[in-house]
Amino acid sequence: MKNLADALLYGILDLGYTPADDVERVTEQMLAGGVDILQLRAKDWDESAVESLCNRLLPLTEGAGVPFIINDYPQLVPSVGAQGAHVGQDDFTVSDARWRAGRALAGEVPPVIIGKSTHSFEQAVAAAADGADYIGFGPLFATPTKPGRPAIGLENIARIHETVQIPIFCIGGIKWENLDAIIEAGARRVVIVSGLLQAPDIAAYARRAKERLLNNAI
Repeated sequence: MKNLADALLYGILDLGYTPADDVERVTEQMLAGGVDILQLRAKDWDESAVESLCNRLLPLTEGAGVPFIINDYPQLVPSVGAQGAHVGQDDFTVSDARWRAGRALAGEVPPVIIGKSTHSFEQAVAAAADGADYIGFGPLFATPTKPGRPAIGLENIARIHETVQIPIFCIGGIKWENLDAIIEAGARRVVIVSGLLQAPDIAAYARRAKERLLNNAI
């Protein structure tokens, strides 16, 4: 299984863009393109339906050695065998999410991954202090994935990387066309959602973005 510390490209399988009957194909394409983490985001789906989707996708991510993260439902982590969960600012606390994920004890193996969405410098610092394993930092740009959420821009990217030691995945309106500007602002890791899921060739798009991130990491 890939290590979180080595992850550069975070893919989100968002059912707002991908029909449920196409999730296996899209997941296979994302994995073939080199995403380092894959999250299932199924807003407004009931828990049993999300669990069913997880059971369909876990064999694919495990075969590729890619951590599988469940958005909003940390309690499903132990039942489906996922590697972790991601929660928003208005969802569970990091400690509560970790407890719900069923691996609350120190030294538990394998350790569960808990990620937290943050929308400001202050929230990012707080999430790290609360014990998050990684943070999503954004949205950098306005995006239909997060309607009504104001863009935070690029100005704090370098500052937050100097302050927070856990992995920081910049998110929100990131596409190939603005990836260079985001990297130049100080980003090392990114989440790409609509740009990736709506690409004519998902694997090629992911591969191109991953190569750019790898070149920056050298």
